This record gives sequence, structure tokens and C-alpha cells, in this order.
Amino acid sequence: MEPPTNVYQLAGLDDSGRGFNRRIEMKAVKETFQAVFRYERFLLETDPQGTEYAAVAEIIHQLQNRGYTQLRSRLQFRGATYLGNQERWDDHPDPKPTGRLARLWHALRRLGRGDQRSE
Repeated sequence: MEPPTNVYQLAGLDDSGRGFNRRIEMKAVKETFQAVFRYERFLLETDPQGTEYAAVAEIIHQLQNRGYTQLRSRLQFRGATYLGNQERWDDHPDPKPTGRLARLWHALRRLGRGDQRSE
């Protein structure tokens, strides 16, 4: 029987500006880690990474490329042990838009969501 793997909690805003809170499950593959994230109708899996942190970072990167924002994560289960609120949240800053068109698109999306924060 395989030992239980760690599970991370991921929260933020999806590409429609809706809040979400989901799990990132970690698969141990030999001496590497693969992150698995399910959200509504899609599934994201990373290529095997050298560390769990790198696998979580790759999921974050994939989601940010899909327009997800304000992402943060934390370890929720260490093996079979539930950690609850014992672990701190790690914030994953949104990438800064580059180029005029990207900045305009980013500003329009924020306005459409009612997000009045300044950059």
C-alpha cells in the first residue's frame, strides 16, 4: 500500500471573477511530485517536478495563464494528518501585464468584475 501523499488547499478568483477553494492533490512518482487540480469541468496535472513546491507553483502558473487571480495556497494534509488552519497561506502574486494591449485587457477585466484596486 502506498503511503498517503500531501494535499494542498488553493483559493482565489477564477477566470470569471468567482471565488473558489479547491484541493491540489500530490502524486509521488519515484523521486518526483505531480500536482493534480480539478475545477468544475477541467483537470490540470503537472509534469513531474523535483519538489512539491515546484509542482504547486506549476499549477499556479497554469491557472494564472487561464486568467485566475489572487491565488494563495497552503498545506492542508500532511500525509493522513489534517492540519486545519495550522499552516500559513502562501500568496502567489498575479503576473504584471506587459504591453499596452495586455494592460488594457487586464483593466477591462477588473472593471467587469467590479474590482477597483489600483495597480
